Amino acid sequence: MADPSFDVVSKVDRQEVDNALNQANKELSTRFDFRGTGAKIEWSGERAVVIEAETEERTKAAVEVFKEKLVKRGVSLKAFEAGDPVASGKVYKVNGTIKEGIEADKAKKIAKFIRDEGPKGVQAQIQGDQLRVSGKKKDHLQEVISMLKNQDFGIALQFTNYR
Repeated sequence: MADPSFDVVSKVDRQEVDNALNQANKELSTRFDFRGTGAKIEWSGERAVVIEAETEERTKAAVEVFKEKLVKRGVSLKAFEAGDPVASGKVYKVNGTIKEGIEADKAKKIAKFIRDEGPKGVQAQIQGDQLRVSGKKKDHLQEVISMLKNQDFGIALQFTNYR
């Protein structure tokens, strides 16, 4: 029988992000402080979001509204990266991206952390944009999960395929 294992992934539920975007748009259209500012949020590709308004401060406020909605929908703010407002004609735009997958350098950092700090007999292998952690005992794997939850690697981590 194979050793117990689990996968460390960084995924975002696209539907929840879409719901947060729609809720933020609805709030921007109804809130009195956004009236007449042309504030709106929309998708501009698979993982890109564009937030725009007529003034720089309203654009920043719209970003905050979107972040608030993401948190309410259970999406980690580590998965959303927003740029600075850029003047584009008469409006200001903020380009944001939804980050998914663990980049190679972060994966190496996490694997090294598990190797150095984790219990003996636990291995971490990089598999594309995720990590497979395996060991002899399930208790050791649970210990690794709690260690990773307490550490900040700058990305949202989820733990899947625990067996």
